Amino acid sequence: MAKEGAGYSMNAIEMRNLTKYYGKARGVDVNLEVKEGEIFGFIEPNGAGKSTTIRTLLAFIYPTRGSASIFGKDCVKNSAKIKMDVGYVPSEVSYYDDMKVKDLLSYSAKFYKKDCSKRIKSSG
Repeated sequence: MAKEGAGYSMNAIEMRNLTKYYGKARGVDVNLEVKEGEIFGFIEPNGAGKSTTIRTLLAFIYPTRGSASIFGKDCVKNSAKIKMDVGYVPSEVSYYDDMKVKDLLSYSAKFYKKDCSKRIKSSG
């Protein structure tokens, strides 16, 4: 990775031959760079590997081979630190019917002993 300086921005996400197999079936095989400040989204059909890629980035599952980093931190070796800084809500999650987003964010922040009240309030 190049050093930060004039004309260089850090990769927020970097995946190099990130591969996940389930037995003989390939889940994902990704090479990707997302620069700091870029907005990136996965738009693929069901079964294309979107959730597998995200879960691998957050070390909820481990890659078969390859590497990934978030802001220069290795996704496997530094998974605890990354999880302190990154939020993840899976698509299949369900909470209490009357729970509001701000309640969920406050609840989730307590797992990490973080006070995110100002950030939660500023986001609407």
